[in-house]
Order: sequence, then C-alpha cells, then structure tokens
Amino acid sequence: MNFQTTETIQRLWETFLQEQLANLPPGERDALSTQFEQRFGELLGKDGKDSDSGFYDLIGIGPQGNAGFDKISYPRLTPDFDDSVVPSQLHAAAELYYVYQHERMKIFEVAETLLRLFRLGKMRIQRGPGARGLYLLEKWKPLRYTKADRMVAYRRAFNYGSAPAPAGAVVNRNFHRQLLGFMVAVAQYFRDLMIGEVIRGGQLIDQRPFGSVGTIQRIGLDLRYALDRSTYGNVFSLAMETGHHLIQVLKLLDTADIKKAFDANTKWDVVEIVSNRYLGGVAEPSQRAKMAESGRRILQFIADNDFKTATDPILFQSVVRPMGAHSEAWLAAYRMTPEGRGFPGVTPALQGVLGVPQPA
Repeated sequence: MNFQTTETIQRLWETFLQEQLANLPPGERDALSTQFEQRFGELLGKDGKDSDSGFYDLIGIGPQGNAGFDKISYPRLTPDFDDSVVPSQLHAAAELYYVYQHERMKIFEVAETLLRLFRLGKMRIQRGPGARGLYLLEKWKPLRYTKADRMVAYRRAFNYGSAPAPAGAVVNRNFHRQLLGFMVAVAQYFRDLMIGEVIRGGQLIDQRPFGSVGTIQRIGLDLRYALDRSTYGNVFSLAMETGHHLIQVLKLLDTADIKKAFDANTKWDVVEIVSNRYLGGVAEPSQRAKMAESGRRILQFIADNDFKTATDPILFQSVVRPMGAHSEAWLAAYRMTPEGRGFPGVTPALQGVLGVPQPA
C-alpha cells in the first residue's frame, strides 16, 4: 500500500482503538489491547507488492515510471536485530557456564590428582569400578581440550579468568555485569510484585518500582546479543565435549572404591578431601553448585525467550516466574563467594546497572 493509504489507516486505527477500548470493561482492556496491537501490525504488514518495488518506483525504473510520492509504497521496515542470534551458541554458552563453575570447584584438578595417585600407587584401589574408570580415563584421554583451551573459552565467553585473550577475538567484557544485572532485575521485579500484592491500593507506593518488565527485557537482550557475538569458533564443541567429560568424572568420583579410599560418603566428600589434602583447599562447592544450576537455567531462559516489546505483562509474569527463584538462589550463593562479598544488595545493584544516582 502507498504512503498516503498507510497514513490514513494509522489515523483511523487510533480513533477506532480509543472508541473500542472506551466501550470495554476495565478488566478486559489490558487483555484486548495487546491483541489490538498485534492486529494493527498484521494489517500494516499486508501488502501484495514486492518489497523492492517501492525502491524501483522511487528511482523511476518501476512499472509506474516516474511516479509521485503519493503512489510509492510505504517503506515497511521489519525490526530483526533482536532475532539475529544463533540459538546453538547461546545454549552452548549456558552449558559452558555450568562447566566453568565446576572448574572453579576444582573438579578437573581432582580427577587429574586421582589419576596421578593411581599411577603412583598412592591410592588403595585396584579392581573396582573406580580403578577401571581411572584406567580408561588415562588410556583414552577423552578430553582433548586442555585447561589452557578451556581458560581461553571462559575468557572469550564470560571474561572470566586471567588467560590472555587471543588477538583479534571478541571478548564478552560486560558479561558478569549484565548477568548480575539480569539476576537483580528479575529478583527486584518479583519483590515489587510481592509488595504490591501486600499493600495494593495503599498510599505507600508513590514511585515507579526499579524492577520492571522493560528492565528485564532490555538487560536480557543485551546479554543475549553479547553472548552470541563472542561464542563463535570452538566454544560449541568445547562445551559439548567438556560437558560430557564432566558427567563421566562426576560418576567416577561417586564409585564405591574411590569413596572408600578416602573414607567418604559422597562424591562431594571426595572433592573436598582431595582439594584440602592435595590442592591447597576447597573452593566453595556449595555456592558454586547452586550458581552453576541457576546460572545455566537463567542463560537457557535468555537463549529461548524473544523478549518481545509488546508482550502481555500478565503472560510475561507467568513465564518468568520460575526464574525468580533461580535469580534469588544465584544471588544468595554469589554473595558467599570471594568475588561477591562486596555485593551491595538487589536494589542498589540494580540502581547501579540502570545508572540511577545513589543517595548521599
């Protein structure tokens, strides 16, 4: 449709929308307003002409010849920036984050230590499932990516660690700030909802809450875009291979003969004992395990959610509700780690992310 027709439809639609919403009960307006917005977009998007025909008419080589502006089709631009991501890379980043937290728990170092003790005869196991697992692990060496390779991947995807970034590679330098911002935005959103439900209709809510749907969507889109542009290359294959290797290592640590060799009840007891005895101390296994679980789930949610601007707030609240518990769990665990002990709290942290001036 041409420019003049499009302008006429837009003006008439706004008048029609006001008249229809004014005749609806207040309880139905919110539900139908989103449907009206979607219908309006579909109406404007219906055009039988080819997308290039307007350009040809504009420069005078189309079927209409040298047509005036009133006969040239409206330039309907489709926003697609937020959709231009590779989902497999984002899911690989979520798995890589899970692997990273286990790397911080020294799981791979514990496995290497057990291999060394088994080789040197310093661990009293010989024919059990743990001994056979260590033999196969040493014989086949299924993990081809070394610690140096993993450290480079962590640096590229999350800017974690001290490994030097490869020259020319894209490093996701704002990952932690964006991840923390998303966590506190979701947490603040549900805290505001809880307060609103308790004192709904009161005079205490006299300003816009810091947590909002728009804040979650904005930080989520930024985080998704930054992860997508920094997780190309071998990150996908590294995350898949290292993830499968981690599964086998955790099964190995849970075998009966290895647990008996260290007088342990669970595989996590083995990790703690080996870390304290041979690796200079344990590294927050309880906090790292929760950060791995909740952090991966949040990153999976970000990878699969399109964060549409005109989404129904009630629908968004239902979809994001499970993420509220994960965000609170991640933040509680993060505050107990060395890097998170200076965390100022959900509201001050969100104010910092949003650039809100701190009170004197």
